[in-house]
Amino acid sequence: MKILNQYRIPFTGLKLGKHDFEFEVNKLFFEEFEYSIVKNGDLKISVILDKQESMMTANFHITGTIELTCDVCLSQFLKETDIKERLIVKFDEENDLSDLTDEILVLKRNEHELDLASTIYEYINLSVPYYSRCDEQGKNTSCDKVMVDKLKSLTDQKEEEEQENTDPRWDILKNIKNN
Repeated sequence: MKILNQYRIPFTGLKLGKHDFEFEVNKLFFEEFEYSIVKNGDLKISVILDKQESMMTANFHITGTIELTCDVCLSQFLKETDIKERLIVKFDEENDLSDLTDEILVLKRNEHELDLASTIYEYINLSVPYYSRCDEQGKNTSCDKVMVDKLKSLTDQKEEEEQENTDPRWDILKNIKNN
């Protein structure tokens, strides 16, 4: 947990206006989150915090590479990432969550730190594609050729078995359909 402390911004001493913050994210950061999709990466985070009297706006720019597992060949590959997000921080005494969205964070007036670790973690994990794969699905040098060939042979073998093991009753029904 000590690693995540560096992603906290004590905003009470900051003057009104814009302030720049720089963070780095690596394997140690992702190890703090047990069920992270991303296990390793080398990312630079630039946060421009615009402090106003009743709210703050944080603009994130996250660049670098994350290590993903290819869904086709199961090899590890690096993916370039360039994320731009905005977080609005509002101060409120009551727990009025009526205008709460993914982009708005509500803090109590007595809080003095803005913890960005979970926000950074969410932005990075949400940037991961639903289907992670090497660039050309087996045609790229980073894709494991042996694994792709094995998958292809198993798929072909399964299709042949399915064709051989058809029930003769279904063949008769197929003939009816064709007439």
